[in-house]
Amino acid sequence: MSASNRPSNTPASSIPSTGAWSVQSWKSFPSVQQPLYPDQTALAQALSQLSSLPPLVTSYEIESLKTQFAEASRGERFILWGGDCAENFSDCTSAAIASKLKILLQMSLVLVHGTRKRITRIGRFAGQYAKPRSTATEVRDGVELPSFRGDNVNRPEFTLAARTPDPLLLLRGYERSALTLNFIRALVDGGFADLHHPENWDLSFVAHSPLAADYQRMVDSIGESLRFMETLAGGTITQMQRVDFYTSHELLLLDYEAALTRQVPRREGWFNLSTHLPWIGMRTNAVDGAHIEFCRGIRNPIGVKVGPDTVPEVLLRTVRTLSPDNEPGRVVLASRFGAHAIGRGLPPLVRAVRDAGLRVAWVCDPMHGNTETVVPTTGAWAGKSVKTRKFGHVLAEVEQAFEVHRQEGTILAGAHIELTGEDVTECTGGARGLTDEDLSRSYRSQVDPRLNYEQALELAMLIARRA
Repeated sequence: MSASNRPSNTPASSIPSTGAWSVQSWKSFPSVQQPLYPDQTALAQALSQLSSLPPLVTSYEIESLKTQFAEASRGERFILWGGDCAENFSDCTSAAIASKLKILLQMSLVLVHGTRKRITRIGRFAGQYAKPRSTATEVRDGVELPSFRGDNVNRPEFTLAARTPDPLLLLRGYERSALTLNFIRALVDGGFADLHHPENWDLSFVAHSPLAADYQRMVDSIGESLRFMETLAGGTITQMQRVDFYTSHELLLLDYEAALTRQVPRREGWFNLSTHLPWIGMRTNAVDGAHIEFCRGIRNPIGVKVGPDTVPEVLLRTVRTLSPDNEPGRVVLASRFGAHAIGRGLPPLVRAVRDAGLRVAWVCDPMHGNTETVVPTTGAWAGKSVKTRKFGHVLAEVEQAFEVHRQEGTILAGAHIELTGEDVTECTGGARGLTDEDLSRSYRSQVDPRLNYEQALELAMLIARRA
């Protein structure tokens, strides 16, 4: 039996969720989605190296993000959280990283213009190298091998050597994360995000988009306002020359996360310094599981996915376990129901959290609940099954999320979106009316379909009208 499906020797019902915590206490809890490393000595050596390497982020940045989540939960700012479904080591290039920043900057400019709120930008990058799997193994032509779990764990080629989990990939993932963060910080500090020069963010294909004129009008309007304010101030407003970017990734590989969890001088508690915002997915959010146990002891803000299978009683227990002091900005609940289920599934959860007086930030993830499989009838993929998402369903889920929170007297604090700055054709619909037959033209994702630059801007325009 694979480690990802191996039951713990300790029954979940007998495990206290409020006992003594340590960086390794999660090992006494039922764990899922953990790869089985055949060479435990090599794993121990890799983890020892990780534990001595510099952190990827700082506790100051983590505390700042937590404060911003608290502000967003009060309606004082909006959270834009987006990026690739899964990063690949091969995409750690200057062009790929810059394109992600460009689309997030363009979306945040649209949001600033429409909402008149400050925007917090969080990327699904610099660590999104592992993915959960529905099954521990994959069978092809009668051959059974471990499933591909992302570049942090094993390799996609269907051979035993490639699919065997390799601890050295944890170090390669750390290195790629550090390189990505270093380049992002260099760009931001070097003026790449300067609001005086939004032309730096232009993507070569945006000029041909049906949305180009609307976007340019927003750029011109903000430019005029900025010049007016600087004329009154008598100089450049330096705060407009840079923005903060925060990182996030799904917290899956607990050995890796524990190796990068540290205590820091002059601050209480433990910080997971692999990322600013670790989040727990639907497959690992068991309230008596190892992932919740690990997260309850770290000082980071924690994202938790909630969906059709989430019940109010368990959600309340999860929030209280992660935030026993009801700390503002500590827990971020990302709802992911799908356009056809959110109307009946989200209100009871929002109501329960509100009535319990729990202080959380609600974010809408309109992507994961809307994944479907289609079979194009023409083109290169005719007769083959392809995963996609209808852009109309993505828009509908966001619209309904705003309406649910309006009716319940709560606040939708942000949106969590799988997107890319590339000119891909992975989701249908949008300004160009992409169809199933268009998917084969430029489908590049190895895991889940992402919004392209045009669809992402269109979604930002919708949010700007509602937030």
